[in-house]
Amino acid sequence: MAPESSTKEEIIVQGIAASQGIAYGQIFLYLQSELEIPSYQVDPDKRLDEIARFDKALLTTRQQIAKIQDEVEKSLGKNEALIFDAHLLVLEDQALISETIREFETTGRNIETCFDMVSKKYIQAFSEIDDEYLRERAGDIRDVAQRVLQNLLGEARNSLSRLVERRIVVANDLAPSDSAGIDKGSGLAIVTDSGSKTSHAVIVARSMQVPAVVGVRDLTKRVKTGDWALVDGYEGLVILNPSEQTLFRYGKIQSQKKSFEVLLLEANRQKAVTLDGVDVTLMANIEKVDEVPLVKEFYAIGVGLFRTEYLFLNSSRIPSEQEQFLAYKAIVEGVAPNPVIIRTLDLGGDKPMASDPDLFPKEDNPFMGYRAIRFCLDNHGIFKDQLRAVLLASSLGKVKLMYPMISGAEELARANAMLEECKVELRSRGQPFDDKMEVGAMIEIPSAAAIIDILEKQCDFFSVGTNDLIQYMLAIDRGNDRIAHLYEPAHPAVLRTLKRIVDDAHRLDVPVSVCGEMAGDPVYAPLLLGMGVDSLSMAPPLIPAVKFLVRSMKMADAKALAEKALSMTAAKDAYALCQEFNRKHLKME
Repeated sequence: MAPESSTKEEIIVQGIAASQGIAYGQIFLYLQSELEIPSYQVDPDKRLDEIARFDKALLTTRQQIAKIQDEVEKSLGKNEALIFDAHLLVLEDQALISETIREFETTGRNIETCFDMVSKKYIQAFSEIDDEYLRERAGDIRDVAQRVLQNLLGEARNSLSRLVERRIVVANDLAPSDSAGIDKGSGLAIVTDSGSKTSHAVIVARSMQVPAVVGVRDLTKRVKTGDWALVDGYEGLVILNPSEQTLFRYGKIQSQKKSFEVLLLEANRQKAVTLDGVDVTLMANIEKVDEVPLVKEFYAIGVGLFRTEYLFLNSSRIPSEQEQFLAYKAIVEGVAPNPVIIRTLDLGGDKPMASDPDLFPKEDNPFMGYRAIRFCLDNHGIFKDQLRAVLLASSLGKVKLMYPMISGAEELARANAMLEECKVELRSRGQPFDDKMEVGAMIEIPSAAAIIDILEKQCDFFSVGTNDLIQYMLAIDRGNDRIAHLYEPAHPAVLRTLKRIVDDAHRLDVPVSVCGEMAGDPVYAPLLLGMGVDSLSMAPPLIPAVKFLVRSMKMADAKALAEKALSMTAAKDAYALCQEFNRKHLKME
């Protein structure tokens, strides 16, 4: 440790844990300056040259990103390189390109000004989406747009590839190409003022197995290159000028964490069976076809939620029936013989297609607006293309269909009627499908939770989306910093509702899964299992910790936990009870 660090006051800054691990070293402050975009009128006789200049910049940018992708594949692997497919798709987005040219032809302003204006509109649209993963696509567009503008302006971009000493990189935000440029031997950790746990830069950090903390507001204004810091990627802490006592304590923590992670991975290779012999089904939530290897890597028993909207959001147009079928086919065959639950389109409202804004007019309250099943039932052509594609995939393996945001029986009946129409159409074509494919409903609206007995008559299973269910029940906008602390999964109303859903469904002999964030949280997973939930579905990397806990507990104890938590009147008490159960059965004390 540098002598000066021992003389400065220790400062602890809280952020969001994004990539696990602990790192200690000196900071490298990485600040990208804003581009200055000139604005001027282009002479009419030079307008063809201006469009040609735009085409050349797009081509140059495509070549640059392809080179980065190739380098990432060589250094980190094929899966990590797939991140840059999203960047290449931005460059092929005909809506973005055509709108830029239309703006240029209408105004006559230079192409940089037009492209900057149009790309910012797209970035704004994605930034306002509630879904955290989709919000990160705004970062993809921003990164690509910056590269295009730099190529138009002839400006070179600063690069972290020139970082030769082992440093903690601190930045306002990092584009995927920024983080990919960090040499594995020089990047100790990544810390950003903004960003989220699902950002592509964080995905790269995880692949490099370096700690990352995001959302550390204004840290770039408080530090300078050369300052000493400790990064705790487990708890989301950045400790500036750590004391000798802090360094000693973290040395012991790091050793314990590494030993525990080895135990998690070893346990993950075993079956999810409790100490009293109860089998537990742990499944995977995925968004993209290229995540299928993760399902196998983390020993998930199939896919409990495939979010199909990403096929639409990563495309410049509505994917055809055949294009969707090929994606579903790859997933079904990839995880066979295990099942795949395909959720129908959850577009609209907070997840609009920026490439087709006419389909999704701006709404004041998109979370309760024109989205998901509501959108599908109004757009028969789009919905039936998807239903036929899912039916065709059902002939290749164990496929189940699930409708999102069901609020009542009428929606479910209309959706099922359209599904039957699609079956008739496929029979007339002579194309095979599973006529007995199971159909389920997501329970994420309080009205649906209250009528399980009515919905059961039209579906085969239920899957609880706890994220939205909690948000709607407690009237909490999770994206609002001022009230986000009121989002409490352990709220008595939430716990009682979850228990009622399970009990009502089981009385009718209908299985219930949970695919929301509670399922992948080791603090809440035992509680859900104790309530009687039949299966849990989560992001693949979360499975080892939940499975370890399952193998360390008795189902009888989980039931006792649920009974006691349901009797509590305060969310904080129920949460503390679940935390204590977690600590006891992880044997970390």
